[in-house]
Order: sequence, then C-alpha cells, then structure tokens
Amino acid sequence: MNAAPLDYTDLAIAAVLVVLNVIMSRAFSLGLEKQMAISAVRMVVQLSLVGLVLKALFAAVSPGFTLLTVLVMMGAAGYEVASRQDRRFTGWLAYGLGAGPMAFATALVTLLALATHIRPDPWYDPRYAVPLVGIILGNVMSGVSLYLNGFTSAVSRDKAAIEARLALGTDRFTALGPFMRRSLRAALIPIFNQMAAAGLITLPGMMTGQILAGMEPTEAVKYQILILFLLAGGTGLAVVATLYLSALRITDARHRLRLDRLDERPRKAA
Repeated sequence: MNAAPLDYTDLAIAAVLVVLNVIMSRAFSLGLEKQMAISAVRMVVQLSLVGLVLKALFAAVSPGFTLLTVLVMMGAAGYEVASRQDRRFTGWLAYGLGAGPMAFATALVTLLALATHIRPDPWYDPRYAVPLVGIILGNVMSGVSLYLNGFTSAVSRDKAAIEARLALGTDRFTALGPFMRRSLRAALIPIFNQMAAAGLITLPGMMTGQILAGMEPTEAVKYQILILFLLAGGTGLAVVATLYLSALRITDARHRLRLDRLDERPRKAA
C-alpha cells in the first residue's frame, strides 16, 4: 500500500479551515475562539507525540510496552468520563464507575478481534493491538459518558417520583427502570446511527484511510464492517455494566435512593 505523502505545507493549508472557524466565532460573538485554538494546538501536539511513541512501540514489539500503552489510554479515558458528568458520583467511584466497565469491554472485544479475526503474530503486536484499543475505547467512552450523565441528571431531577415508587414497595431496578432505559437508549443511538449511515451517507475514517493508503475498496469495506461490529459490541457491554453498577450505587441494600452519593452541586459548564 502506498499512501500519498503529506508535508507541513499541506497541513498548514488545511489549518486555514480552523482559522475560518475562529473568525466565524468572533463574527457571531460565540466566544469559542480560545477553545478552538487550544483544541487545535492540543490535537497537533498530542498526535505528534503519539506518532513518535507508536514508531518506537512498533519497533520494539514488546508485550510490556503494549500493555503499558493500553493502560495509559484506559486511564485517560476514565478521567475523561468522570470529567464530563454534570452530577458525578462521590469518592473513587466517580472514576471507577466509568473506567471499570470501559476497560472490561474494551479488553474483551479487542482480545476477541485479535484472537479470532485479525490473528497477528505475535498476538500482542502493537501495530494491531494499540489502534484497535484506541478506536474501540473512544466509542465505548462516549457511550458510558452519555449514559452516566443522562442517568444521574434524570435521577436527580425526578427524585420525588422515584422515592414515591420505592415507598410503595417497588424494588430499586423497577423504580429506576424508566430512567435507565431512557439513558441506555441515548447512549446507544450514536453507534447505531453510525452503522446506519456507513457507506450510504458517510465513508468511515478507517475505511477512507485504508483506501487512500492503497488498499482495495472491497477489503477496506470488510475491515470497516468488522470495526463497526466491534464498536457496537463493546459499547453495549460497557453501557449495560455501567447501568447495573450505577443503579446499585445510587441506591442501597434497603432500596432507598441515595443522592448523597452524588456531588451536591452540578458541575459548572466550561
């Protein structure tokens, strides 16, 4: 496969599009100029550093270095989930409720793909393992974040209705059921929308990259279908695990609602 080479001039020309967004923000008084600039610079720095790290990682082909890289990625994803909640859980579970299900689902789905579909030699080859973890983890993180934010916000808002059901003898899962289902639906819709739009409306990024790198379109399609199935499975597993853990945490063994286990005040918007 032969990819079309890019130089820094090509990237600078593309960066003009970001500058246009900054100008638009200023023209419409959106106040997003600083955020756009910081995001663009952060993206360039992060990806440049990741490129250097991956180059060394691919050359080493070490199971220890591969595992360390994956753990760092999962740790950062857990932090991102916790930071995106309007009403996060108190204590270490503010982090653990997102990080645990994410790590479990991502590891399980990635190992399944490496063992049954891709089969690299060795199986922990970072050229395959790390990109797979990255793309699966990103989607799983979004699903878990959407679920937790929607669930905790809804439970806080409808405290009276939930406590009324519990007072009538309803168990916690039944009382929380409507809020769990609503939040679960919101968390899963993006990945299914992505699957429905693939091919007809959009050409997904991985498939586009492979085609630009010279892979036959039919082979690139197979890889993209595999990835989307992995994303759907990983997101579903992680969100369902989060669903049960968060329901158990926000109630106690006597089926009482425990909003004291959430932060008292919503997180201020950035």
